[in-house]
Amino acid sequence: MRTATGFLLLALLLSQAGAQARDIAKKQRKTIDQYAGYRLVWHDEFDKKGTPSSCWDYEQGFVRNEEEQWYQPDNARVKKGVLVIEGRRETVRNTRYDSLSADWRRNRPEAHYTSSCLTTRKSFTFRYGRVEVRAKIPALGGAWPAIWLLGNMYPWPENGEIDIMEYYIAGGEPSILANACWSAEKPTEAVWDTGRTPFTHFTELDPEWAEKYHLWRMDWDESFIRIYLDGELLNEVDLSLTRNKGGRHTGFNPFSNQLEGFGCYLLLNLAMGSSGGEIDDSKLPLRYCVDYVRVYQRE
Repeated sequence: MRTATGFLLLALLLSQAGAQARDIAKKQRKTIDQYAGYRLVWHDEFDKKGTPSSCWDYEQGFVRNEEEQWYQPDNARVKKGVLVIEGRRETVRNTRYDSLSADWRRNRPEAHYTSSCLTTRKSFTFRYGRVEVRAKIPALGGAWPAIWLLGNMYPWPENGEIDIMEYYIAGGEPSILANACWSAEKPTEAVWDTGRTPFTHFTELDPEWAEKYHLWRMDWDESFIRIYLDGELLNEVDLSLTRNKGGRHTGFNPFSNQLEGFGCYLLLNLAMGSSGGEIDDSKLPLRYCVDYVRVYQRE
């Protein structure tokens, strides 16, 4: 039979264990970096398990580039403080199927892969500032993960596009890309300023690079967009050169302007196939893990 003293000792030990667990959890919480002259204006630390927060919207179905995946919300979940976007092998019926359509989005009866694309189009847009995203990408056959921005007015590419990170097959080899584009004279075509770094540049320095998290950063002001990976400059875009050359909004600069209401929203997605190359089913599911997304602006 346990004595009152024994129960008291057990309660004390449990209390101490609980306090230690809380201390460890507190130490493990993410520290949000502060930068002189900047203030944090928006962020998601992905610290609540389950469905991503309501600040994220989702693209649905077949969307662009004749990619193989069907976008759906179910493939995005928060686990252990990380957003996990999962690319799976599964068959989904195309709800917009039309056998007579010339549109690839409609003339495929079904998709054989699924993934997710999350955006802040409805909840958050901004112009100028610093973006930081800490992520681990699937550098595998068929994977095309990205961190990017689109302007919230006008059709593409007159709205502008900034690719903070893309991983895909470029120039015949796996590459990390940092890009921006705007409208060419033909409004359905884009002028690209592309920074392409062969993936071997990173793996030769660290053979386990793909197994680790890395920090992508964009610094954007009225004059330049600069994109970094773990502090290394991947591309510098001169915004004096980024005016649309054609379309309804010829002369408009999607990256350096004072148009009221104009801004860019964030996208996180894992595409499959297309520029990502042939999908290696033996490596599925693909997992694109995002630790946090933070946006700072000048004071």
